[in-house]
Amino acid sequence: MNTEISTPSELRKMFRSGAEPIPTAGLAPGKVQANLVILPKASAFDFLLFCQRNPKPCPLIEVLEPGSYEVRTAAPGSDIRKDVPLYRIYKDGDLSEVTQSIDHVWQDDFVSFLLGCSFSFENALVSDGIRLPHFENGTNVSMYVTNIQTEPAGEFSGPMVVSMRSIPRDKIVRAVQITSRFPSVHGSPIHIGNPAEIGIRDLNQPDFGDRTVVHENEVPVFWACGVTPQSVAMHSQPPLMITHAPGHMFITDKHDSEYSIL
Repeated sequence: MNTEISTPSELRKMFRSGAEPIPTAGLAPGKVQANLVILPKASAFDFLLFCQRNPKPCPLIEVLEPGSYEVRTAAPGSDIRKDVPLYRIYKDGDLSEVTQSIDHVWQDDFVSFLLGCSFSFENALVSDGIRLPHFENGTNVSMYVTNIQTEPAGEFSGPMVVSMRSIPRDKIVRAVQITSRFPSVHGSPIHIGNPAEIGIRDLNQPDFGDRTVVHENEVPVFWACGVTPQSVAMHSQPPLMITHAPGHMFITDKHDSEYSIL
């Protein structure tokens, strides 16, 4: 990958051309990255209602018209069918395909949902001196399916997914303060400390992403995660749902500051 390419439009064009898919954490610093869910129109209203009822894991950034593939507000000139590094296609709850383009399965009634991503507040954490090893190493944040149930809506229900960051004990209050300023991108943590209390048996075995080492004097801190729709897809088994691969986000032209509360 050409690491000199850093603007959102350049990165989108690079992924559109078939470049090697990599996690997007740390790319285009200061720009909003988004989780993606694509559904046939018949399922779209139920999912819109699901997002409204579950704003922590599913904060809406933009919803496209049926059949539209340009993210006109957040990323003019983009193509949602090709500009994500890696997609997942779920059929009846099963992961049927991982692909770099969804051109071959695109339908004119598809509705695309862009959801806020915690990468936005990670920039703020790093700027405040809180180290995030996955951010520095270009690996994926650790993500876990929990015992926290989402609020059902129509055909959609299932457990919430969380992302975990290991935060120095003396910086936890500051991390909560910083991320609370970003309610449109998951906001404040939903749990701090003992992972067993939210149904996580082993921090060393994330359900999505890469392992994060929790060092001495660090505490695991958990935020609601935009991978939740993938957990919901496996639980609810809709006929078809397309998502981004965890950690491989859609990069918008929007600034993180546009989604923060100062």
